[in-house]
Amino acid sequence: MTTIAVGTQLPAQEFPIRRVDLVRYAGASGDFNPIHWNERFATSVGLPDVIAHGMFTMASAIRVVTAWTGDPGSVLEYSVRFTRPVVVPDPEGAVLRVSGVVREVREDGLVDVDLTATVDGQTVLAKARAVVRPSPVAGG
Repeated sequence: MTTIAVGTQLPAQEFPIRRVDLVRYAGASGDFNPIHWNERFATSVGLPDVIAHGMFTMASAIRVVTAWTGDPGSVLEYSVRFTRPVVVPDPEGAVLRVSGVVREVREDGLVDVDLTATVDGQTVLAKARAVVRPSPVAGG
């Protein structure tokens, strides 16, 4: 395994988000709130347009970590603060850009990772942090 050190950069990724992704997520999660699929409703309650589900955004962002470790089961803890909604206009959608950096390598081998998640240069998740147990391929 490659040595993992504080400051190690995880490969950044971009995740396109389209309205159809939100409809699919609504079906999988059971969250059919119209702010996630109906532009007329979303704007009537003061939103700029349809917005992505918070949990969809959060799940997309952690993919940077699971791709790096090679194992979704490696994530032991994960938390974020939602700073702004991900607006998903039709038809162009939005692009979630996520990067990560190792904040701490603990004596027990666990690794703390800080994530940065933005859309159009605006932070959408703050204090996005994961604790992972790296697999032998992590960082390699």
